Amino acid sequence: MFKKVETEIGGRLLSIETGHMAKQANGAAIVRYGDSMVLVTVVTRENTKEGMDYFPLTVDYQEKTFSAGKIPGGFFKREGKSSEKEIIASRCIDRPVRPLFPEGFFDEVQIIATLLSADPEIETDTLAITGASAALEISDIPFQGPIAGVRVGRIEGSFICNPTFQQIKQSDLELIVAGSRDAVVMVEGSAKELPEETFVEAIEFAHQAVRKILDIQDALKAAVGKPKRAFKVPEVNEALALKIKETASAKIREAVQIPQKLERYKRLDEIEEEVKAAFLPEFEGKEKSIGDCVEKLKKEIIRKMVIEEKRRIDGRSTTEIRPVSCEVSVLPRTHGSALFTRGETQVLVTTTLGTSDDEQRLDSLIGETFKKFMLHYNFPPFSVGEVKFLRGPSRRDVGHGNLAERAIIPVLPQNGEFPYTIRIVSEVLESNGSSSMATVCGSSLALMDGGVPISTPVAGIALGLIKEGNEVAILSDILGDEDHIGDMDFKVAGTRKGITGFQMDVKIKGITSDILGRALYQAREGRLFILDKMETGISQPRPDISPYAPRIQTIRVPQEKIKDVIGPGGKVIRGIVEQTGAKIDIEDSGEIHVASANVDSLNKAIKLIQDLTRSAEPGEIYMGKVKKITDFGAFVEILPGTEGLVHISQLDHSRVKNVRDILNEGDEVLVKVLDIDRTGKIRLSRKEALGDVPKDRIK
Repeated sequence: MFKKVETEIGGRLLSIETGHMAKQANGAAIVRYGDSMVLVTVVTRENTKEGMDYFPLTVDYQEKTFSAGKIPGGFFKREGKSSEKEIIASRCIDRPVRPLFPEGFFDEVQIIATLLSADPEIETDTLAITGASAALEISDIPFQGPIAGVRVGRIEGSFICNPTFQQIKQSDLELIVAGSRDAVVMVEGSAKELPEETFVEAIEFAHQAVRKILDIQDALKAAVGKPKRAFKVPEVNEALALKIKETASAKIREAVQIPQKLERYKRLDEIEEEVKAAFLPEFEGKEKSIGDCVEKLKKEIIRKMVIEEKRRIDGRSTTEIRPVSCEVSVLPRTHGSALFTRGETQVLVTTTLGTSDDEQRLDSLIGETFKKFMLHYNFPPFSVGEVKFLRGPSRRDVGHGNLAERAIIPVLPQNGEFPYTIRIVSEVLESNGSSSMATVCGSSLALMDGGVPISTPVAGIALGLIKEGNEVAILSDILGDEDHIGDMDFKVAGTRKGITGFQMDVKIKGITSDILGRALYQAREGRLFILDKMETGISQPRPDISPYAPRIQTIRVPQEKIKDVIGPGGKVIRGIVEQTGAKIDIEDSGEIHVASANVDSLNKAIKLIQDLTRSAEPGEIYMGKVKKITDFGAFVEILPGTEGLVHISQLDHSRVKNVRDILNEGDEVLVKVLDIDRTGKIRLSRKEALGDVPKDRIK
């Protein structure tokens, strides 16, 4: 049955329709905003695996190039593996919907969001979030929604809902907010050092738009929604759970207070084996059930300890930060390096400087763009004491790298101040919570160590939440276990002035603005503490870049002189490169970037370019070369491609009968520029240049 609902959001009509396409899916919805259209489908199949104890949800967002009237590049001329943008959008759909499936529902679910039509002004990831919720709401799949997603920008202090690409460029804030009717379930975004209260206001502003979209989803569900199907929740053996609780509670409580992660895990594994040995004779074949009971008991004990005793696994208070150490210049041949350690989380971060040849080329739906700054995050298995095959970057690696990259961008030099391509690589060496925020801290240190003139350092911190009824505990600098058993993963990066990066995932149905505000201000205190510690490693960028980095100098020449530097068929510029070994990039604006690891080669290339592009100036004296002799004078080249006439009357103080008595083709001669007329013709004089001429006057 076809049904379409619509509402006005941010000055445009947003519509959701179903019953026209993809009718064999459990649920399908098309979300349209402007000329952008996203089809989102949800399909499930009943789980047939015995003993399944996790929810197998997969989410894929895919951009079809036909949506923008383009043909894919490459040999095969078809879409390939997911781009980073598609991966990040997929995560933005997954994170808010995953917590809203009912506990104990383990049937496989697949969500596919396909961009069918791309409006060049409109971003579509938030449309996919809304579409996923709508498709789930009208399907027979159990789902505790609805939710909706919107994007918020801010220009000159005013919030904008679903800003255009151009407005995003002008905005000092960009947030993706997903929410239910009463709470926020996900926030992702960045800002240009804005205060905490601005974020709270932005999220509340977004929530107003979210509620309007929820209204039309409710109407859609009422019209065409299918009854939710029943599912079998795995039964819990209460008698077994009670016996394990009586037997193992004291041991588990003691074990979870071991500060060192690997020692704690080892002791908990031993306890589980002891419990299995004690109860398997009575509960034969229930080995997995025993393990589940132990895991559930561990979670209950930790949460109760935090809520009732305000005591954490490693004995810290809720606001206390683990010990922090910062080292720089730890790798001798890199352009910049830092080792940042916070508790049992450690990252090695490097900065590498390159030229424009090293920029990343992005062929997106909105056209070809180039990235001068890249941040890559790697999470090898040894960082958590595991053995795994090494593959390409995971979705988690891409997402964490993107979050750290956006947090750093606001403090990078702007407007061509630093003509380098910058790549940061963060290698996680140890992980026990918050490695993405450690990456932010390490990146600031490595940039300053590399001599990159960032405006100010950035630090990051992750917070958690444990909520039991009306009791709430917000935990600063969470451990991996606290993330696992908690209700929220909340990452905030920023400077002393304000926030630059922000990500929040909620594992319950949502959190209120009050809790969000408290968490933001607690994050600020932690961030300032970490910034103080970072200053002990390095407090400001080094005055110069590494001797191993390429030297890049930018000079500006008149636009009409660019052709002289390039030469016919690129002959001149190739000659300069061959002579000097330098790399030369010329922009249409007249900016020329000259790069070389050797200072002498750099200076030589710059001088050759300056010689090619200098303009003659009246009153200046030049060493020129005679190009042509005529009866009335000599034409002398004073600069490459620039000639002037020395009239026979200006050859000498005495009268000259024949020009060749004084000059011949190929002679070098000192001449003075008398004047340059409106047409550009240059009058030169040899007699004015005769005599003792200081060397610094000769051009």
